[in-house]
Amino acid sequence: MTAPTTTTDAPPRALPTPAVRALPRVRPPGTARMRIVGWVLALVLLALSVVTFVTWRLLLQDTDARMRAALVNEVEEFAGVVAEGVNPRDGAPFASVGDVLDAAIAYNQARPHEKFLGYVDGAFAYQSRRADDAPAVLQNDPAFTALVADVTAPVQQTYESATGEVLYLAVPIEFADPTGSTGVIVAAYLVDDEREAAHDAARVMLLVGALTALLAAGGAWLVAGRILRPLRDVADTARSITDTDISRRIPLGPGADDGRDELRDLVHTVNAMLDRVETGVDVQRRFVDDAGHELRTPITIVRGHLEVLDAHDPADVASTVDLVDDELERMNRMVSDLLLLARSEQPAFLHPGPTDVGGLTEDVFDKVVTLGEREWVLETAARVDAVVDPQRITQAIVALADNAVRHTRPGDRIAIGSQLAGGELRFWVADSGPGIAEADRARIFERFARGTSTGRRSEGAGLGLSIIRAIAVAHGGQVLLDSVVGRGATFTIAVPAVPPEESP
Repeated sequence: MTAPTTTTDAPPRALPTPAVRALPRVRPPGTARMRIVGWVLALVLLALSVVTFVTWRLLLQDTDARMRAALVNEVEEFAGVVAEGVNPRDGAPFASVGDVLDAAIAYNQARPHEKFLGYVDGAFAYQSRRADDAPAVLQNDPAFTALVADVTAPVQQTYESATGEVLYLAVPIEFADPTGSTGVIVAAYLVDDEREAAHDAARVMLLVGALTALLAAGGAWLVAGRILRPLRDVADTARSITDTDISRRIPLGPGADDGRDELRDLVHTVNAMLDRVETGVDVQRRFVDDAGHELRTPITIVRGHLEVLDAHDPADVASTVDLVDDELERMNRMVSDLLLLARSEQPAFLHPGPTDVGGLTEDVFDKVVTLGEREWVLETAARVDAVVDPQRITQAIVALADNAVRHTRPGDRIAIGSQLAGGELRFWVADSGPGIAEADRARIFERFARGTSTGRRSEGAGLGLSIIRAIAVAHGGQVLLDSVVGRGATFTIAVPAVPPEESP
């Protein structure tokens, strides 16, 4: 029968393969969980192996020490029997070395895996008998006989027999035999058999360790699942977030407030990040919506007038240019206000620092008195230093004063002041205009909102009060309104009074 042969003379012809797009490497689910279980199992097995090995070695050392001590004890008992010179069986004096060996071996009870042997004139003569002994091979072993039969001094050694390792102690018999015979008594342990108990204990430990490792692996699987659940929630939440819905948050589960650890800190951090992302997206979306809503009207007006423009009519061209310029100015003002509102939600919006509130109030008053022919009154100025952004506070008060001018007539009273009250700094602008209706007091702070109360309609975009509120909120405060229809309105900016020494 001939073996099949293969030819390797020419390489196989390469077939053209279509271009394929490399697929991303997909990691099987649960890999991290399996790694955790694997590491836990490896550590448990390593610990159990070390404990089992150390215990096994200690048991072997204890067994060896016990065997050596037992051999020494047996020899001492032999020496006691010989020293008395009387056979314990019948009380008669020993007649020969053989009698001494026979009585000594018969008198001493051999332990399990222990053997007593007697040698007379270099030849085997006696041995102990036990039903559970290993096969009797020492007495028939010429090499062992040659080692022990003619010793003249006690010898303790190990010997490799056909049944395994043997630990023996050979001691010559000091007895004056009338015939001149010599004798040696040997106490021997079958070491492998005696060590079997230690081996059994090690095997039991290994079996128990294997079961313990399986239980540890099961427990690690469950614990790893609970530990990694926040990470799965992070992945699930990330997958559920879309361009139009970023409101999902990672659940903390029961007992979220019982304590904090690294994973809970991770969940809190990711949720806080999602809050910031959602806030930023909302700001951008609101900016786009507001800009698109408010800029559409002036663009439509400009386009409509340009479409009907008579280029040959200088008067029509001049009036259209004025109108376009006015609408562009209004659009520029709206865009600037919208950008300011967008920046108000960013950390760099404010630049606070130690400020003389009284001096700031007086400086603002000097600036606003030129806004219109009104009865300007500086009611009071707080003589205190506090940490605020003086430029933003000035911007807010000037905007309130400008708003008051727009809703009052020449000669009407407008009062400005600042005061420290209850841990708050209060800056106010009070006018004697038409006031604000109850139904308008909440909505006038919204973007592009205008009041419906009596009085002249403002030509602004409706962003002034929104900007003022944004400045107050950025300082950690609020804007308060107190108004009576027909008797005027008072706008108050209330911010925390942070002393300079407490500023970060």
